Amino acid sequence: MTTPAEAGVIALARAWRAQDPDDETRAELDALIARAEAGDDEADAELHDRFSERLAFGTAGLRGELGAGSNRMNRVLVSQAAAGLGAYVRAHADEIGAGTGAEAPLVVIGYDGRRNSDVFARDSAEIMAGMGLRVVVLPRLLPTPVLAFAVRHLDAHAGVMVTASHNPPNDNGYKVYLGGVHAGSQIVAPADALIAAEIQRVADTPRVDELPRSDGWELADESVVDAYVAATARVAPAGPGAAGLRWVYTAMHGVGWETLSKILATAGYPAPVLVEQQTAPDGRFPTVAFPNPEEPGAMDLAFETARAAGAELVIANDPDADRLAVALPDPAAEGGWRRLTGNQIGLLLGWRAAREVAADPQREPAASLACSLVSSPGLEAVARHYGLDFHATLTGFKWISRAPGMVYGFEEALGYLVNPGTVRDKDGISAAVALLGIVADARAEGRTLADVLREFDETFGFFASDQISVRVDDLSAIDRVMAALRAAPPAHIGAVAVERFEDLRHGVGDLPPGDVLRLWLAEGARVIVRPSGTEPKLKLYLDVRGSSAADAGARVADLAAGARALLAQIEAR
Repeated sequence: MTTPAEAGVIALARAWRAQDPDDETRAELDALIARAEAGDDEADAELHDRFSERLAFGTAGLRGELGAGSNRMNRVLVSQAAAGLGAYVRAHADEIGAGTGAEAPLVVIGYDGRRNSDVFARDSAEIMAGMGLRVVVLPRLLPTPVLAFAVRHLDAHAGVMVTASHNPPNDNGYKVYLGGVHAGSQIVAPADALIAAEIQRVADTPRVDELPRSDGWELADESVVDAYVAATARVAPAGPGAAGLRWVYTAMHGVGWETLSKILATAGYPAPVLVEQQTAPDGRFPTVAFPNPEEPGAMDLAFETARAAGAELVIANDPDADRLAVALPDPAAEGGWRRLTGNQIGLLLGWRAAREVAADPQREPAASLACSLVSSPGLEAVARHYGLDFHATLTGFKWISRAPGMVYGFEEALGYLVNPGTVRDKDGISAAVALLGIVADARAEGRTLADVLREFDETFGFFASDQISVRVDDLSAIDRVMAALRAAPPAHIGAVAVERFEDLRHGVGDLPPGDVLRLWLAEGARVIVRPSGTEPKLKLYLDVRGSSAADAGARVADLAAGARALLAQIEAR
């Protein structure tokens, strides 16, 4: 017998199904409803999970698992999001300040190679065009940085990128940018809450199959992509040291290679040896368990290719090409290859940017380097060395890109912003070009990238970082750990004394509020604790500075052991 609670969720499911234009998700609901009505507890639980809440729209836009229901990514949810964003853009076009003011507000839409990305992009275009907005869709599946570039290049009021970046294969997402006074950065408060309110208003009123649609949207001219290629090739044109460079590239089944290949040819770099199995876009991501170059095993095929090719370097982009991973040959590493950390890459690129800015007589007096507060403190040392300002921000390029005077920004999760004049978001393609420029300059001097890393340490200090990531099935477990640390901050972590404890819930200094705990320890060590913004994880970021590479490595290992012991104590309470 169906209980009242079961009847309620079945009614929600039927109402959702009635407006769903997707045959696949309608069939999903039909099967779940039939099973739930027959008394299947598993189906009932699944319906409650899909309809008990709504996938939240925030500063990261939308991101979640594909499937039917308000708590999944699907055509109904995306249509509601498009209508809500369109309403926000119409209402706030003047204050956004893009365009000439003589035409309808412009929204540009891009999409990657994930399942349903093209479908979600088309739904968004038809709905926003039906609202009277001018809508331009990029000409084919392309990297996220191209969309971020297009928002500025076309002087659009807003941009949408349909992607879930490096999330699991069955996820997709909806990333929103604002143009005009926001300069093509991702949304922050209060825009996120205002857009979310408009989306909820749409969800509460008309059915999505009753929203007006129009096929009057435009396909972007190829010149938009050409302009991105030209601008990115100028980041670091190949010097003499690039000749003969043998390197390996993987797109991780994503959309990076087509665009990067054009930039390499324009900038003059030799073509890489490709990881052929991972070059073409494939939303199934068949050769990796998790399409994130940070994950164990994700770069195994790249290392195999590099060993066979005798390569000097491996470069990887994630599936939407907004992140960059780099690996070097290392006889001491398992398999003979060592992936650099995001902090190591970020510091090298920051050093490069600082040298260029310091040598520019026309530089802005307030030029600055910026990174997220969980990234290596080594970037501040670089900024001070060259007389530049430095800003630490909350995590995410929505914050890094807005740092005053920012000429370079990075976050330790393989995100780098090397050309803020053209792209105000992390860009794994322009970062790859900048990194190749560093390699080419070193080769011209008879050196390797490993030599450049050693020179950095000798110049700025021996920084070491580590990260502890705890994946949970129940998000309340993260809340319990954060609450326990707030209620009783530790006096030490391992053998290292905690000298200062900061709770950023209400903001600290010039940092806006965030669910972040920062612990300053003796001898220049630091531990930062925060929930992940995109995954069910609690993350701890550990940083130390040592007297040598070996000393720094030992210090961060000891600190990591102490942090794990602290987490175990909290869990045992």
